[in-house]
Amino acid sequence: MDVIFSAKQKEALLGVARKVAKMALAKEAISTFTSEDDLFNAQLGCFVSLHNNGQLRGCIGQFQPTTPLINTISQMAVAATTDSRFNGNPVTFLEMEMIDIEISVLSPMVLTENPLEMELGVHGIYIISGNRGGCYLPQVATDTGWDKETFLSSCCGDKAGLSPDAWRTGDAEVYLYTATVFSE
Repeated sequence: MDVIFSAKQKEALLGVARKVAKMALAKEAISTFTSEDDLFNAQLGCFVSLHNNGQLRGCIGQFQPTTPLINTISQMAVAATTDSRFNGNPVTFLEMEMIDIEISVLSPMVLTENPLEMELGVHGIYIISGNRGGCYLPQVATDTGWDKETFLSSCCGDKAGLSPDAWRTGDAEVYLYTATVFSE
């Protein structure tokens, strides 16, 4: 079930993400947030993605947080500024002026027996086997134009470090989830 946010709530959460990302890059201390808003206090999974001119610069998330959403977004925004995929070219404080922030608030994950029942662009996937796992947000399928098989195989092979057909052979568990996505 997707969570519905008002325009004001989206603006506030995006503002928190931008503020803490800039604070982290400026090496300032970041405190926890409090809110009277029930949605902001819900323990919901989320991802924070940073884009510069449409190019990914960082994307970090958490499926099962132990903190209120507002603080999980804060933590993920800070972590996205140091996404290890960009160690050779990290996000800088000055670059934040050109960064667009996207937040994906996740529904609970559901184990599926038939991964091909997913709906591209609606469902994200989390694939796990042993201590290896990988995920794609729902918008990855839309952005890449992949079909279901490519979406699943890429997640297995490129993200989880498994055989690309692990989703098909039963060597991995596939979980589906949806996301409420909003950006600046």
